[in-house]
Amino acid sequence: MKKSRKYNINNLEELHAMVCSLKDEHVLQGEALVNDTKIYLKQFTLGGLIKKYATPSAFLKMDEKFNLSSTLMSWVLPLFMNSTVFKGSGILTKALVGLASGKVGKSLDGEHLSAIFNSVKSWFGGSKKKKEEKSEEYFDYGIPPDSETY
Repeated sequence: MKKSRKYNINNLEELHAMVCSLKDEHVLQGEALVNDTKIYLKQFTLGGLIKKYATPSAFLKMDEKFNLSSTLMSWVLPLFMNSTVFKGSGILTKALVGLASGKVGKSLDGEHLSAIFNSVKSWFGGSKKKKEEKSEEYFDYGIPPDSETY
């Protein structure tokens, strides 16, 4: 529905002034519309969507619904095992490894994978904390260099 405006214009000068003010208003509204559109579209950029939805809790919720991690692991684990560990093995060994690792892959879900990842990460990152604790606990109770026993 178009909003109609009624103007009280009495002469040509008032008409030109009104036309100029309407043009200025049109330009300002156009700039405001462009700025608002840019702000609105920034909400839906790839980075913004990743920040909003790609959180660990969102992945765990999605994994609970669709079992993506177990399906992926049931496909990837047999391929990985047969192409690396059992590379030179026969067809029967590869078939058995494929079946076994496929079953193991189906039993893994997002929580198990995150626990495995955290434990492996702690193996590599945990050594710094232990060294720092040992250096803080070490006290030298030997003879001070300024003592008279020297």
